[in-house]
Formats: sequence, C-alpha cells, structure tokens
Amino acid sequence: MFNVPKTMKGVHLTGHGESEVLQYCDDIAVPKPKYNQVLIRVTAAGVTAAGVNNTDINTRIAWYSKSDNNGEDASWSGNALVFPRIQGADVCGVIVAVGTGVDQQRIGERVLVEPCLREANGEELDPPWYFGSECDGGFAEFTVVSSRHAYSINSELSDIELATFPCSYSTAENMLTRTKVTSTDKVLITGASGGVGSAAVQLAKARGAYVIAITSPAKQDQLKDLGVDEVIFRDADLVDVLGDSSVDVVVDLVAGSQWPQLLNVLKRQGRYAVSGAIGGALVELDVRTLYLKDLSFYGCTVLEPEVFQNLVTCIEQKKIKPIVALTFPLKDIYTAQKVFQEKQHVGKIVLKVADNT
Repeated sequence: MFNVPKTMKGVHLTGHGESEVLQYCDDIAVPKPKYNQVLIRVTAAGVTAAGVNNTDINTRIAWYSKSDNNGEDASWSGNALVFPRIQGADVCGVIVAVGTGVDQQRIGERVLVEPCLREANGEELDPPWYFGSECDGGFAEFTVVSSRHAYSINSELSDIELATFPCSYSTAENMLTRTKVTSTDKVLITGASGGVGSAAVQLAKARGAYVIAITSPAKQDQLKDLGVDEVIFRDADLVDVLGDSSVDVVVDLVAGSQWPQLLNVLKRQGRYAVSGAIGGALVELDVRTLYLKDLSFYGCTVLEPEVFQNLVTCIEQKKIKPIVALTFPLKDIYTAQKVFQEKQHVGKIVLKVADNT
C-alpha cells in the first residue's frame, strides 16, 4: 500500500498571462480518485516527471482563442478554462490508489497518461478533453485520470525519459496514422528539431519511410543521429531543393510564410497533416493547388483510438528513444517554458520536483 498525503506540491495556473499567473504551491489538496479513476503519483522515484510543451504554453497565454472575449474560447476544446488549473500534459508515474470500478490490482503499475481524454468523471466526452486543459494535469506530485487513459508501461527507461513521450510522440504518431505513412513514402517534416518534430522523425523511420527534416544548421547533426535521410535548412526554397511534386506526405508543425511551398512539393494525391503553427497560424492557400493535385488535408488534434497503445508498444520494443534536452525543478516552470520558447534545444524539456532521478 502507498502512503498518500493530504497535500502536495504543484503549480497553479490562475489565469491567462505570463509568469504572474503561475503559482508554485506546497499545500494543494491531493485529489481523490472517483468512479473509474486512478490516482497517480507522478513518478515512483520522487521525481515529478512532467514535460514542457507548446500545448501548456498556448493554453496559458490563451493562444487557442480565436476571439477577443477574454479567453472564453481559450481551452483546447474551445471553452473557457476553470481556474485555478494544474497544467501538464506529459505524465509518467505510478498508480497509488483507485476509485470504484477499477481493479485493485492496478495499484503499483507504472503508467503513462494518454493526454487526449475521451472519458472523464466516468462519462464519455464529446469533444474530448486535453489533460491539463479541461481538467487538472501533471504539474503536481499527484494527479487523477480515468483508468482507460493510464497505460501500463514496461520499460528500463527512467521516469524523466518516459515523461518525454506522451504529448509529443502521440501527436506525431497520430499524424503518421492519419496520413497512413508506410515504408514506400517520402515524408517531409517541418520543425523537425522540436519535441513533436523529432518524435515524428523517429516514428516515421520506425515505419521505414524516407525522412526529410527541415531544421537549422546548428541542429542538423542531432537530427542525422536520429536517422533522417536528408536535411533542409529553414530558409531554403523547397521547390528548388526538392523539386515540384516530390514528396508523399508533409508533417507540418510550423505553417507560416513557407506554407505554400509545402503544397507545391507534395505529389499528386499527396497527404498533408498539421498539428501546430509556430511560424504563424494564417497562411495563403491557392485552392487550385489543393484540388488540381487532389491533395488530402488532415488537421490532427484528437488521437485515433489505436495511437497511444501503438506508441507504448514502440517504447517497449525500443524502436524509439527519448531525447531529454534539459531538466528544471517544478518551481522553475516559467524559466523552463521561456527556454522552451527560445527553440535552441533538440527534444524535450522536463520538469521535476527533486534531484534524485
């Protein structure tokens, strides 16, 4: 049996904004698992392993909002957030208690949390929620989630390493699943040095695809170490380098001014998947390119049902590896997010409570 305290350390998001809305607390009530839920200690080794990603920052600054209504549509699902909120979409931990309806044998399991939630509070969700957005997530010592979203993991990797996988890698695997990437495909990945991009590189290579990565000169060697077949620098003219109608699939995390080139390099009946717009959300589309080339577009947010289990299997079979760029104490969350936004790293930044990794 696990000794579960009444209070825990964690970070409260108190509103939309910058550092002032992130409050580190040591007296947050530990949640109790309800029907069909499990209580997770966020790591078994005293290290809170919760990764930093764009989703958490975008939620904090109300980037998802498409209006000027003070963040009334700023959550992942398009609704207003309820404050205070504990963010954190990436969680590795151990189940320490279960609610009614959950097998007691699950206590003690090491788990990863699927961040795209189709169930909460014992009810099916439509649309789905995101862990740490519509409900509390992993920036704390304990968290609760529906049992179905806590996936057992059998791996020699550390908690810190496992915490790099859930959000970024499931996003990447979902994009490859939606576009049906196989070993016969040539795949172009934008933002390839980031968490999702570097995950997409590994997962596409695991499928046997030919992978072209767009990155900066400073990061090309690290991406080559991940197995990319070709590197293109960010400011290059893609048609000049690759040729018109030369790739089967584009995995896009950037959008921005270069976006029309992505469609030009797609082959006829090519597939385009997007799950980010760090280069700019508004792009110029020549609709003629879309229909004359018979292109298929995939907006990728909600995970396909098979995606997270496929990811867990890839981890357990050692087909992919974690890329831990930096770690920070949980209390330094804002510094970690600022470093994340500077985009000088390859892989994932992870938050922790203690140093005993």
